[in-house]
Amino acid sequence: MSEHEETGIEEPPTCESPEPMSCYLHHDPDHPMSSFSVINKMRVNIQLCDVSLRVGDSVTKAHRLVLASSSPYFYAMFNDDMAEKLQSEVELHDVDLGALQLLIEYSYTGQVHITDENVQVLLPASSLLQINSVRDACCTFLMKQLHPTNCLGIRQFAETHSCNELRTRSHRYALQNFEEVVKTEEFLFLSYSEVEDLVSNDKLNVVSEEQVFVAVMDWIKHNPSERSQYIAQLLGHVRLAQMSKMFLLNVVETEPLVRSEPSCKDLLLGAMKYHLLPDQRSDFASKQTEQRSPDGLMPYIFAIGGGSLFTIHSAGECYNPRHDRWLPIAPMSKCRSRAGIVSLGKLIYAIGGYDGIVDLSSAECYDPNCNKWSAVTSLGTKRSCLGISANHGLLYVCGGFDGASCLSSVERYDPLTGVWSSCPSMTTRRRYCRVSVVDNCLYALGGFDSTNYQSTVERYDPRMSKWMTVPAMSSRRSSCAVATLDDMLYCVGGNDGTMCMSSGERLNVRRNAWEPIATMQCRRATHDMVELDGGLLVLGGNDSNSSLHSTERYDPRINRWTMSTPMPTRRSSVGAALLYCFNMDGKLTAAAAAGGSAILSGGVAMVTAGSGTASVTSSPYKSTATSV
Repeated sequence: MSEHEETGIEEPPTCESPEPMSCYLHHDPDHPMSSFSVINKMRVNIQLCDVSLRVGDSVTKAHRLVLASSSPYFYAMFNDDMAEKLQSEVELHDVDLGALQLLIEYSYTGQVHITDENVQVLLPASSLLQINSVRDACCTFLMKQLHPTNCLGIRQFAETHSCNELRTRSHRYALQNFEEVVKTEEFLFLSYSEVEDLVSNDKLNVVSEEQVFVAVMDWIKHNPSERSQYIAQLLGHVRLAQMSKMFLLNVVETEPLVRSEPSCKDLLLGAMKYHLLPDQRSDFASKQTEQRSPDGLMPYIFAIGGGSLFTIHSAGECYNPRHDRWLPIAPMSKCRSRAGIVSLGKLIYAIGGYDGIVDLSSAECYDPNCNKWSAVTSLGTKRSCLGISANHGLLYVCGGFDGASCLSSVERYDPLTGVWSSCPSMTTRRRYCRVSVVDNCLYALGGFDSTNYQSTVERYDPRMSKWMTVPAMSSRRSSCAVATLDDMLYCVGGNDGTMCMSSGERLNVRRNAWEPIATMQCRRATHDMVELDGGLLVLGGNDSNSSLHSTERYDPRINRWTMSTPMPTRRSSVGAALLYCFNMDGKLTAAAAAGGSAILSGGVAMVTAGSGTASVTSSPYKSTATSV
């Protein structure tokens, strides 16, 4: 035992050489800020300042090094062979004093307050001094301030100062909010080229071309002595063919400025021919007959009507494929099963159908902008189980059932006139037939003629006003689903008289021959199908045992069906349509919150078997039984 152990005293550590340290980095993250804070105080107290900036009679002192570090403009001034390099005082031109002082302070602090009052001088000053971070911040500020009353002024301001992104955003805003923009004084003071830039744009967002015509005339009449010379050029950008015939006759044709210009008369005549010769509309196809396509439109799928067991729906649902979500829409004025549902222009049409008691001739249309249904002219004949399609602004309904017999007759509706007219009848009576358009021709497929389930197909060319037989499908199909994709006519499911089917085929129009495609995951009849994102979406129907709410998507690249998000409601004899809309999610969510269960549930007709009567209830009935 050592002496230290005996006394309880610890032995001192042995002395060893310290480990060598190659480097020790000390980092103070606050150093740049604290240093610049001191330098800024020196500027405020005019300490060690080495340059004076003169604007008019005012002089502001600063440090060359700080200015050069934040502004390429000052960097070049103080480093290149410029006269100002050695001058203690530099005079600046074309810059606002207040803006200069803000930018100098920004060079020291990295902060600047942008307001409505200073942005119009701060942006050009930051652009001149090449302080791009402030310039971009000013543009961002102005983008957030865009409003129908100022967007045109901001667009012009952006053009003046070469702010391309701001110019693009403000121009897009003006196009998107054209209806409100044309009511402002800014619009009336635009130049001809600026007005033309708006009304000629395919992205112009308008409810109707009537709005564009009125805006053009308001602009011209604000200074007719100088602007009347532009009437023909501007009217050439107004899509007259898409106006109603009554507006053309009562407003456009009677306008003195239009009547006084021969070239305007020619434009009006062309629009009238489009109205008066509906069978030849494909020959008139041009930008004048195309619908504008504003930015921000998104595809939505609408599933409308149909039923399950003894239930017939008036309600519909809307699917957003981007958010993978279904939302309820406002109910129709009538419960409709076996109706014709189609989108045309900016509306969805529900034609005919069966309400649980009788077959219907009534029709209505849905406007997604206001989530409302409105009545339109009734059919000439009651029809359920009809085929329906749209072509060149016209709506065609084919065949169906009138409550007594299967039909071969065809009717055509023109929304511009609100009139139904008769077309040549099909060669075969077809109940539960389906119709689609390929290359401006209507194809009517399958159906039931009161005796036989059909595999036959016929084509109608409006230019020839004649139906012609084309190759039949490989299978008999009634109540199938049909859609056009990449100039191919797809037909899936249906009933062949013995069972519901899952098989599908497509007509290769170029080869004039049918080709098989993959079978669906489920057997379906009385379903519907729409084109979506380069593929197909099938909705609802029944499988002989129950009404379906399931959906399937078809990818033609891999020839495969996959199950998709189901509808909230089971729907057989359903109608579906694709329509491009603005923010339907927000509108429908707000409508549901405001309307409560009335909109969420919609209306259904409860049909008592054998009673021949129907009552309306607000409670949706979801059943797994066969559809009506």
